[in-house]
Amino acid sequence: MYAIYNLVVSISWFFLKILAVFNTKIKLFVAGRTVSFKKLRSSLSKDDQVIWMHVASLGEFEQGLPIIEGLRAEYPSRKILLTFFSPSGYEIKKNTPAVDVVVYLPMDTRKNASRFLDIARPELAIFVKYEIWPNYLRALEKRKVPTLLVSAIFKDEQIYFKGYGGYMRKALRRFDHYFVQDEASQKLLGSIEIKNVTISGDTRLDRVSEILDADNHLDFMRAFKKDRLCFVAGSTWSEGESILIDYINHAPKNLKYVLAPHTIRKDKILGLAGAITKKKVLYSNIREHSAGIFSNIDGQPVGDCDVLIVDTIGLLTKIYSYADIAYVGGGFATGLHNTLEPAVFGIPVIIGPHFKGFKEAEDLVARKGIYPVADQWAFDEFMKKLLDDPEFRKRTGKINAEYIAKNKGASAQIMTYIRKLP
Repeated sequence: MYAIYNLVVSISWFFLKILAVFNTKIKLFVAGRTVSFKKLRSSLSKDDQVIWMHVASLGEFEQGLPIIEGLRAEYPSRKILLTFFSPSGYEIKKNTPAVDVVVYLPMDTRKNASRFLDIARPELAIFVKYEIWPNYLRALEKRKVPTLLVSAIFKDEQIYFKGYGGYMRKALRRFDHYFVQDEASQKLLGSIEIKNVTISGDTRLDRVSEILDADNHLDFMRAFKKDRLCFVAGSTWSEGESILIDYINHAPKNLKYVLAPHTIRKDKILGLAGAITKKKVLYSNIREHSAGIFSNIDGQPVGDCDVLIVDTIGLLTKIYSYADIAYVGGGFATGLHNTLEPAVFGIPVIIGPHFKGFKEAEDLVARKGIYPVADQWAFDEFMKKLLDDPEFRKRTGKINAEYIAKNKGASAQIMTYIRKLP
């Protein structure tokens, strides 16, 4: 099975290099990996003490960040190496000051794993959520490098728990310790004789809790919102945008709207703006004339606009702090985005109908802090209820804030374990 796995990885890499000619994202995936070893050699010396964290993409980076911050505070002399699997994470965070080195993880071949570890020489390896790479884990075990899996969550449909999943079970068992999000994950690991497990919860709850203490002030948002209620739709996709646009175009004018699409291509943004009949402004067209005075390029005050379309990245978390109601995209087709970022501000959150597999969304839907809607009618009716009943709106948001406050603390448990390592 080991030989078959390595053959599949090698064949996959061959075809990815061909597909890279035709696909921008795959091109980044391939091109980034061609310089990983060079970047490692130029960034790390033999005298460096290295802690390695591997994440799949941006969401897992956010889960790992509280641990990175803990490691920085506890071990300031260590260098922190961060690897990504996906371009959608690497391209956004490749220059993050949170760590010392950021590279793509080379493909999981035996040769790459050995070469990577020979250069990096980590004294600790931390994998986030469900990144299980057999060759890397085999090489780490051989070198006796303590290796942790954190914020992990398991489902019985995963290969590790199937009769034919022996090879991946063997890889999974190579971790020294597992920090899982829930009891169900602990029981599943127990069913395959993995006992070195701690139920710590999701480190993302620690991450979003930190947001409350951050400076979330945005002058242009204060000028835009003024004293009106504000609805913020974050990480939107076309499948849900049709519902949002219809509502915005027909809803009363006593509400401000912010749309932050997942895709910010110019044609996408212009199409979105063209479909909205209310007064709107693009973030890229906002001009500051003096302290607190903002207008669009035509000189119209942004406070006179009903809709703000955010055609940039990096502002959404702070924008949520101005919201009274939030919508999080991806729940109609593509995969639900981060519902915790708005929820931490104690506001109601609306999502599409497909949220299974996202534990925090499942938990908060059950508690009725997050509401899934399946169509235009359901969205309109729930918005009406939130706007007509301020006490209901506050109670709903409070459920979300209390859930996060009650369940944070995973990072502290993980750091306690790391401190005890020899």
